[in-house]
Amino acid sequence: MRRRPLALTVLATAALAVSACAPQESSTGSAASGSAGGGSCTPEDLPTVTADTLTVATDTPAYEPWFVDDDPTSGEGYESAVAYAVAEQLGYDRDQVEWTSVQFNAAITPGDKDFDFDVNQFTINAERQQAVDFSSPYYTATQAVITTAGSPAAEATSLADLRGLRLGAQVATTSLDVLTDVIAPDTDPQVFNTNDDAKLALQNGQVDAIVVDLPTAFYITSAELDDGVVVGQVEDSGDAGDQFGLLLAKDSPLTDCVSQAVDALDADGTLAALQQQWLSEAADAPVLK
Repeated sequence: MRRRPLALTVLATAALAVSACAPQESSTGSAASGSAGGGSCTPEDLPTVTADTLTVATDTPAYEPWFVDDDPTSGEGYESAVAYAVAEQLGYDRDQVEWTSVQFNAAITPGDKDFDFDVNQFTINAERQQAVDFSSPYYTATQAVITTAGSPAAEATSLADLRGLRLGAQVATTSLDVLTDVIAPDTDPQVFNTNDDAKLALQNGQVDAIVVDLPTAFYITSAELDDGVVVGQVEDSGDAGDQFGLLLAKDSPLTDCVSQAVDALDADGTLAALQQQWLSEAADAPVLK
């Protein structure tokens, strides 16, 4: 697992978890050189769900800035762009990528998967790794607190200022972990099935603020909330911040190849360029301590 002190910035390229394998050309394009087991990381050799097709999953709706207009197939938005870049690195043409919808909670449960990998801001952690595999991280983000103008949370400048308020976050997320363990409110946080539910509760005054990852915070406050306010990012969001990995079935034969593809995109600057393109706004949030 890569480790770099990125908790206060979301634009730096993450360090490699393992040494990147140099890509080699295949008959279908650039591809990772091989898996840890010695197999070839090319479409003709990878045991994907559907032969010669890379099936990629994400949730519905697919939020900005990770996707644009709830359309994962467009290649627009950071995670859509990363998925297609990984596919290309493995040797898949764009028309060989098939998207499918899988709910966040369903994806992280044990069992067989009907996708090759899922891209949906999944934080890599030890508990989830008992049930699923993750690629090398493709992004590191902090968590952030958002509210609306006029809320008691709007003037908060520290975690202590938030602890007496009504706070919420999506179930089974690092956002909820950080809310519970780092912000540590005086009353139990409200837990929502989706960020949309959390946002609606905020709009209706049922909570004073909610916790989401920082890029999502900037999108929600600028595009989806009237008078939305980013209160700030949480300084202590975990070791090196929230590391997002592509999710695969436990012990998937694709894990090594997908990780090699992510590592290569990190090493050649592709991930940094995509972060600058799609996530650059998230650099300026104040820090809550």
